[in-house]
Amino acid sequence: MKKCRLGGRLLCWQLVGVLGLLWLPFASAGELKMGLVAPLSGASASLGTGMREGIEARFAEVNAAGGVHGKRLVLLSRDDHYEPLRAAPETRQLIEEEEILASIGNVGTPTAIVTIPLHQQHQTLLYGAFTGAGGLRLEPPDRYVINYRASYVQETAAMIEGLLQAGIAPQEIAFFTQNDGYGDAGYIGGIRALEAHGFDDAQDLAHGRYTRNTRNIHQGLATILQAPVTPRAIIIVGTYGPAADFIREARTDLPEALFLNVSFVGSQALADELGEMAEGVIVTQVVPPLDADLPAVHAYRDALARHDQSAEPGFISLEGYLAASLFIKGLEAAGENPDREKLVDALLGLGEVDLGLGDPVSLGIGDHQASDAVWPTRIRHGHFELLDWSSGLLP
Repeated sequence: MKKCRLGGRLLCWQLVGVLGLLWLPFASAGELKMGLVAPLSGASASLGTGMREGIEARFAEVNAAGGVHGKRLVLLSRDDHYEPLRAAPETRQLIEEEEILASIGNVGTPTAIVTIPLHQQHQTLLYGAFTGAGGLRLEPPDRYVINYRASYVQETAAMIEGLLQAGIAPQEIAFFTQNDGYGDAGYIGGIRALEAHGFDDAQDLAHGRYTRNTRNIHQGLATILQAPVTPRAIIIVGTYGPAADFIREARTDLPEALFLNVSFVGSQALADELGEMAEGVIVTQVVPPLDADLPAVHAYRDALARHDQSAEPGFISLEGYLAASLFIKGLEAAGENPDREKLVDALLGLGEVDLGLGDPVSLGIGDHQASDAVWPTRIRHGHFELLDWSSGLLP
């Protein structure tokens, strides 16, 4: 290697410093790279595309204002079709070859189960995953897993609380869930909530299941129809396709029943699939209503319109936008040349943060979930309205 002859020792060291930065994986070419692994095609595509739209809208907003410490935010997206066997290699490729700073907005519980060990192995953050499963909410928390949204336990607990408040007896509740870790998480949350209310026979309630990435709902429906007590409320933990098929079929035999879904179902896709039969269907949300008069919601709608005029506002993309907003606060706090460890430390050092939601969200060393809020909504004339459990639940 030739000696530096460009005007003295000081300039030489400056040049060496600049060249050194080019080798830093998270600061190269003035970019900060994040990765998203989610279903971007297939039956659950609206879940992945919704998260990507929200995150990209927030990143575009920040990039237009000069980036974070002058660095442009880049989101590298990979399609796993909502299948664990595809999620693992896609995640590994992003972490090892693309050298992403963090994963953000990954979709699904079964896919998270197989990718969390990769994030742990490479000490790379999995942030803001679109799942409320308990496997991402351990005690003590996993250093490399930080959540934005409320858990499925909190969503189903809100459902149980509301149903009991409305006068529905515990034995009149049934469950229809996806047969994997996602379905298990929601079901266990509901059972625990019932047991907390003193109902000791919760595990004897009718529980129908279906296989992930299929719409084979009939055996699960048959299980529920055979319940010794006719269900008046059915808690569904699934995706929009099979959930819509189940509701459509079940209404024939249970015309007075209430159908309740957790947020992961894909609210708008569910409403679109059901059409007029969506009337009265309940969905718990982990973000505010889309028409809420809140600064964060107004900012989201404006950013989405600027970034992608073809995108319709939705609960999933709003979640992606809000999760990205908090993530960017962590990036800013991590300094001009963040690495994977600095980012985790910065996020966990944020404490309370005002995102424009009325109440602050918060993160800390022992608190890896930013928001605990759940908004119950009901579909009325094709729109999602905030639900008051005491106002009467029948369609």
